[in-house]
Amino acid sequence: MPPVHTGAPVIPGASTPSSPAPQPHSPGRPGYRRMSLALFAAGLATFALLYSTQALLPAISAGFGVTAGQASWTVSAATGALALFVLPLSALSERFGRTRMMTWSMVIAVGVGLLVPLAPNLQWLIVLRAVQGAAIAGIPASAMAYLAEEVKPKALVAAIGLFVAGNSIGGMSGRIVTGWAAQLWGWRAGLLTVGLMALVCAVAFLVLLPRARFFRPASLNPRAVGRTVAGHLRDPLLLRLYGIGALFMTVFGAVYTVIGYRLVDEPFSLGQGVVGSVFLVYLVGTVSSAAAGRLVARAGRRGALYLAVTTTALGLLLSLSDSLAAILAGLVLITAGFFAGHAVASAAVSRTAKTGRAQASALYQSAYYLGSSAGGTLGALAYHSSGWAATVGIALLAVVGVAGITLYGSHAARTARLVGSGARLRLSDPSGSFRGIGERPGG
Repeated sequence: MPPVHTGAPVIPGASTPSSPAPQPHSPGRPGYRRMSLALFAAGLATFALLYSTQALLPAISAGFGVTAGQASWTVSAATGALALFVLPLSALSERFGRTRMMTWSMVIAVGVGLLVPLAPNLQWLIVLRAVQGAAIAGIPASAMAYLAEEVKPKALVAAIGLFVAGNSIGGMSGRIVTGWAAQLWGWRAGLLTVGLMALVCAVAFLVLLPRARFFRPASLNPRAVGRTVAGHLRDPLLLRLYGIGALFMTVFGAVYTVIGYRLVDEPFSLGQGVVGSVFLVYLVGTVSSAAAGRLVARAGRRGALYLAVTTTALGLLLSLSDSLAAILAGLVLITAGFFAGHAVASAAVSRTAKTGRAQASALYQSAYYLGSSAGGTLGALAYHSSGWAATVGIALLAVVGVAGITLYGSHAARTARLVGSGARLRLSDPSGSFRGIGERPGG
């Protein structure tokens, strides 16, 4: 019998009874596990490469005969280039795909990472690090947009938390590996080691990452991108989230750019390998970022941010002590607070943006890494001129900024609820027996 036609058009790629519609990834499913492992590997490689020179700054200063402020540019150049390139590369990902952008970014960043140890002087090292940062820029925003499209909304915070957890593991392992390799064979060997580690992560990422099933390419229209970006920059909530990300990263950049100098100086005089091992405290960041979803579920987004701010501030104050144990405890608190705050804010960006998610995430990443560049450079200059207390002072100002933005957000949300309640009362009572809160009589 010939097939019966119902008159309904056949849409290529549409689901049929034998081809069920794809479902977003959710915890417990094989695709979710593969995706989580792939992006964990990407996050690990990203942070290991991006901050590969940070634990080595005292050795680089000694090797090239430069100050802490000059050596800190090997970190700031990478994070600054990332901040500049993340938005245009995210626009390209809207046209050519998240997975393709992440793949090419990973390949180029790892390739440059294997060239970085060959830099003949500080200037070339800074240039190569800037190129590496620009390549890495294609990963974070594309990863956030990929997750927002491929993961069920209720699992989004947890999925992004795992990606951020990969960041923390990468930052920790990269610094530890470079520290001990530098102590044994010199700082160039340290950079080569982290490049090889990133190569292994890149292979795992390419093998494990599931294909995108919900991505729909958009036309590469600069005017449209400009309108999307302008719309995001007019959104008060997104602006607050961008500010929170930048200020949190200012704290983190200042503390971790300078802590190596403090620990190799008197009265501690620790070796380069031991200083690298201090970054084991990043494990705390892995836990706090992965737990961000549960924290938001219990305390709400702003409640989680208040807790992150308080934890970070206490850690900064504790680090002022001359006791090594107190300094390590302070670093634990700073790291826990920072990674929790970052996971909450970045997930909120992905959920807030209904369109142009890649651009929304890119703007967050741009603000975030500009904060890192500013914190690293200002923190190093402050330490060079006035010591650790000056670095902590800059970090505390940034923490106060986060608290102020969060308080303002709480006030704005409360005002919006009150206005909404007044509007509902007026709609339900046309006679005007009830007045909206703050409404003038007769007005």
